[in-house]
Amino acid sequence: MKALLGRLIAGALCACAAVAAQPAAAADTIKVAYIDPFSGPFASGGDQFLKVFNYIIDYVNAQGGALGRKFELVPFDDKLQPAEALIALKSVTDQNIPFVMQCTGSNVGAALIDGVAKHNARNPDNRVIYMNCGALATELTNEKCDFWQFRFTGSVEQRAYTRIKTLPESIKKVYLLNQDYIFGQSIQHDTLRFLKQLRPDIEIVGNELMPFGQVQDFSPYITKIKASGAQSLITGNYNRDLNLLIKAGNDAGLNIRYDTYLAHLIGGPTAIGAGGQDRLTSITEYQENVAVDDHNAEAEKFDQGFRANHDFDFSEVPFLTMFQMLAAAINQTKSTDPLQVALALEGMHMKDLVGQENIMRKDDHQMLLPYYEVVFTKGVKYDSEHTGLGWKTEAMVPASELALPTTCKMKRPAS
Repeated sequence: MKALLGRLIAGALCACAAVAAQPAAAADTIKVAYIDPFSGPFASGGDQFLKVFNYIIDYVNAQGGALGRKFELVPFDDKLQPAEALIALKSVTDQNIPFVMQCTGSNVGAALIDGVAKHNARNPDNRVIYMNCGALATELTNEKCDFWQFRFTGSVEQRAYTRIKTLPESIKKVYLLNQDYIFGQSIQHDTLRFLKQLRPDIEIVGNELMPFGQVQDFSPYITKIKASGAQSLITGNYNRDLNLLIKAGNDAGLNIRYDTYLAHLIGGPTAIGAGGQDRLTSITEYQENVAVDDHNAEAEKFDQGFRANHDFDFSEVPFLTMFQMLAAAINQTKSTDPLQVALALEGMHMKDLVGQENIMRKDDHQMLLPYYEVVFTKGVKYDSEHTGLGWKTEAMVPASELALPTTCKMKRPAS
């Protein structure tokens, strides 16, 4: 009987030890929640970014991660719906994950800024940092700015300045078409602003907003664009709304420049194909031929590692910089406490993959970084999506020129 009792006690002790070991094992990684669309009409964008982030995290972890611990990505599907994103945020905070990032949809970004701020005010012992990697509306780091949000990519304002500044002098008539929600409206507003400021010689022959993610047939829009006499279509459309637009233009034989903001994202090069040669342009933080132009062997090796296992381009250098800055802030503070990490991120300077200076501006938590205007063409080393054409840099606007004024009036938490 004593032997049996001893075995039962020993077994119970082993079970308790196993249970006690589980939180310690979970704490071995630094978890980062990732909220984006992984279902619905924009799921391809979320799936693309997830693959990019997995590659980046493997790279950063191979360099030591932070505090000798590896980063771990925890995805949540928001279906590109603000309400779904807030439900996901509740799951994030229930799991005590200190960092949450989101890359698609300024409508979702605005909801997360508000949701994170309210959560942190109510729960000072369970705060989170919102790492904005792609909600681009200018308002999010102006009137909607918040201490707990850090935007690790450029705003619409920065992109619009680059977009209009780099338009060829020969362009005299443009047509604007954008998605009717906060991002598309921000694109429309800032495009008009910089057309007036930088290119008053250009005539705007069309300017409209279209339903976001709902249009199946773009031929009526193409008919209007064709009739307008526009030489350039300036659009912030992305993913399916851009790809279907370009396909309709190809089918109708629309001979026009597509001066886009986001055509370099997945599907854009394939949608236009050879018809886009020398007339499809985009505004990007990076494209793989930048490393070639700069004779940067380390960056090219990074790109080649990505291309070896993926069928689309790597253009998301700010995503890499984001994780490198996060790791630096954690190492500097020797903590994953969101307040300490946030204070370390403010004002941080870091060179990106090709050696360009990036700055996390303290005033509004907006990353200052360079932008490239690129054209879809032949004769470059790396083609895009196996089309035989790739992106060539026509112009680069440095971060110093894109340090545009902010209206942010940030409320800071007590230390």
